[in-house]
This record gives sequence, C-alpha cells and structure tokens, in this order.
Amino acid sequence: MSESSLFKILYYLLDKGQASAPELAAICEVSIRTIYRDIDMLSSAGIPIYANTGRKGDIRLQDHFVLRNAVLSEKEKQEILMGIQSLSAIQYPAANDILVKLGAIFQTAQANWIEVDFSRWGSVQEKEQKIFCILKQAILEREIIQFTYYSSYGNRLRREAEPTKLLYKDRAWYVFAFCPDKSDYRLFRVSRMKEIILTGKTYEMKVESTNLVLPMPEDWGTLLQLELNFPDECSYRLYETFDESIILKTGSGYTVQVALPENEWLYDFIMSFGDNVTVIRPEHLKENIIKRFENTLQHYRKEQ
Repeated sequence: MSESSLFKILYYLLDKGQASAPELAAICEVSIRTIYRDIDMLSSAGIPIYANTGRKGDIRLQDHFVLRNAVLSEKEKQEILMGIQSLSAIQYPAANDILVKLGAIFQTAQANWIEVDFSRWGSVQEKEQKIFCILKQAILEREIIQFTYYSSYGNRLRREAEPTKLLYKDRAWYVFAFCPDKSDYRLFRVSRMKEIILTGKTYEMKVESTNLVLPMPEDWGTLLQLELNFPDECSYRLYETFDESIILKTGSGYTVQVALPENEWLYDFIMSFGDNVTVIRPEHLKENIIKRFENTLQHYRKEQ
C-alpha cells in the first residue's frame, strides 16, 4: 500500500473516530486482508491504532491522538497560514496570535502576499470588530440577537433573529437568519443593523443547514429587466458594478441590459449618474426618475 493510502486511513479515522475494516477497504479500494496488514504497518511505525476483533469489531485511534505537523507539506503549511490570514478580513481578534503560533510550529515564514480589509473607509475598526464578535458568538452558540434595522424603504424597526451564517456578497456583509416575525429565513445587511445585542436565549435550527437556500434580502424588491445607455466617460463605474458580459460597447458609449430589484438602491444608483444615463426600459422606471428629479428641483427652489 502506498504512503498516501496509509495517510488516507489515518485521516479517515481522525475525522470519523472509528471505522470497520470493510468500510476502510471500500474507501481505499483494497481487500479487508490488506487493511489489517496495513494496520499492523501503522502500529509498527508508532501510530496508536487498534483493531477490535469480532463481527462488530472496529478500528480506532487512541483518544487525543494528533498527527505531528511533519506530515504536512510546505505547500499545505502555507495554505493553512494563508487561510488564517483571511480571518483578519473580519477583524478576528486572535488571528495574529494564531499565525505566530502556527508559524513557529511549522517553522515556516508567513507568506504575507495578500491583505484583505473589508472595513469601510472612515469606519472605526474597533466598533466593526465588536459587531463581528457578537455575530460570531450568536452563530456558533445559536443565540438569538436583537437589533434595530433600517430598511431601504425608510423603516426603522426593532427586530429579533436567529443567525445561522455570515455572508459577504456584492461588497456587503449580510446575516442569514431566521426571522420570527416572518416565520422564514431572511438576509439582513450588517451595515443597516444597529444596537445589536445578545439576548441570552438560544434556539434550535428549524431545518438542516444543508437544506437552507439563501433568499434575497428582505427589502430586495421585484426584479426589473433594465436597458440603460451610458456615455464613454462612465466606463469605470460600469465595470465596477456590472459583469463584463452584460456591458455592450456601442458607437456612442455603452449599453447595459440587466435584471435588478426595484428598490431605493436602484433609484439612487441610476440618479447618481445624473445626465450621464438614459433609461431605455422599462418606461415606468423612467417616469419615476423624472418625478424624483422634479421633486428635488422643487425642493431646492423652495430653499432659495
């Protein structure tokens, strides 16, 4: 049996705790007789592995056994260190200490080839770190949270939720949580969650985590099929926002055809281009934008 196959047995037992000889034989694609032979080889090499006899006998490792770091290749060590580095992206407080300890254990210099910072410009990192620590504790310990939520419709509500996952999507953090008010799972944008507290109350998962389907955010809105025209000078914003496949270069600029939700973000986004965007369709979106610009103009005229 090859050395990699011997490690396959070890990794499987470390993960599952125990296994039968037929089970290991099926995984390694060898005979049961070969499995017992290789158990002897591992034992001779100093691995505390045991096989119980009998029809229901199993194979197991001694409790608390761990593999020494020598079994990891240099590439695997670097990948582990880089994975820990990514924790700093959410200001995980112990990330640096973990990196120092693992670097010493692996006797490997840290490959500091990338730095990720998801915090917003001008934000207070200590404040954001506290928010992520609260959410991490709530998710890992299945604790209900309370928070004030500002929706894109202008509503300000005190909410309660059962968080199950943090999600980073389209340059924003979301909390995937069960909402008792809606009796369903929802996505809450973290930047709109204020005054987050742990309630001390725990919850049970409503369904298996593997069966959960991420929904659209609670205030996402109805999807519209849009066609928008932009001049050449807007190209940098288009490529920052949209996938390259839906941006069509024309003789006079760019055309974008995309499905987006009709909510306040959409109107704010389109109006932020001023006179550098033309809404081709849908017609009602164009009419609503005209009304909004007219209302803005009237507002400033009253201020004069």
